[in-house]
Amino acid sequence: MDDSQSKPNFLERIISRISGDTPDSAEDVVTLLRQAHEQEVFDGDTLAHLEKMLDFAELEVRDAMITRSQMNVIKESDSIERIVAYINETAHSRFPVIGGDKDDVLGILHAKDLLKFMFNPEQFNLQTVLRPAAFVPESKPLSALLKEFREQRNHMAVVVDEYGGISGLVTFEDIIEEIVGDIEDEFDEDESADNIFAVSAERWRINAVTEIEDINGYFGTDFSDEEADTIGGLVIHELGHLPVRGEKVVVGPLQFTVARADKRRLHTLMATRIKE
Repeated sequence: MDDSQSKPNFLERIISRISGDTPDSAEDVVTLLRQAHEQEVFDGDTLAHLEKMLDFAELEVRDAMITRSQMNVIKESDSIERIVAYINETAHSRFPVIGGDKDDVLGILHAKDLLKFMFNPEQFNLQTVLRPAAFVPESKPLSALLKEFREQRNHMAVVVDEYGGISGLVTFEDIIEEIVGDIEDEFDEDESADNIFAVSAERWRINAVTEIEDINGYFGTDFSDEEADTIGGLVIHELGHLPVRGEKVVVGPLQFTVARADKRRLHTLMATRIKE
């Protein structure tokens, strides 16, 4: 007999401890989980993760993807110098490569595939390093896409709408964040670090909660604090919405790029001076 089939899983053990009845719906399971939390079977973080796992079963690709307008793409005509600069600016590791427009996705470029051309850029040919793009419909269940990503060792898929047009992009990280919440990667700063950090002589990483007064003092700007107290609030005000990673806005002499954000707030900005 298979022991894995005879042993109750985590949820079954909780339900057995709280109630002898088998739940009839996902709502019943959530109710039992909350009862278990109230009885201190597990803490609040565990409850939040379990609820996310239950919600995940109902999610589709459209719930996790970034939209077409927010996609960071590389054009097939871009030089290697332009591509490297764009990679440094966005801090991504994979990019859709397009032809005439975003509906014409030719393939996926992995940043690491450019390393062999760093000392011989004249040999660079974008077509030779492109990898096939995976295309998925907006309505595909996230759980099914996660399984495909794991089986195919893929990390990115281009999302198409019902008419075959490109509607967005979804990554492995986007899916995982729907289960466990926001994930910090190697490009996310230590929030205990300085609010304004010079990455280079012309580029700065800024904590979004940095007060506008401090921004003005550091950069010699004269941003108003009438609409917002922090630089993150000012950027959101300028854009008119809560931005996502990769969005850009020019405010006075500075261009701000969103380096880290989630569905609730803006975390980190990258700033460069606009060259006159």
